Amino acid sequence: MEPEELLEALADLAAEAGLSVRVLRRGAGSDDLTTASSGVCRVRGEIWVVLAQADPVEERIEALARALREHAESLLEQRYLPPAVRARLGI
Repeated sequence: MEPEELLEALADLAAEAGLSVRVLRRGAGSDDLTTASSGVCRVRGEIWVVLAQADPVEERIEALARALREHAESLLEQRYLPPAVRARLGI
């Protein structure tokens, strides 16, 4: 599975799990400020996975994988996952 395909599969899985996936477009930052990077956060009780397009695809994949491992364990246990997705999640 190509990295972009894995990223899409993890994003779909995160959405299915009820996690909010937000994509920061290029240029969403200022030269005077630290640029945003991909990660997981809680906003008003909702889990957001923030993906910065400026980040390498591997960093965006890791942000999604971490969010799924930490916040969607029951879905991961109940659902069929392609081998590449399962391997990336480490389950």
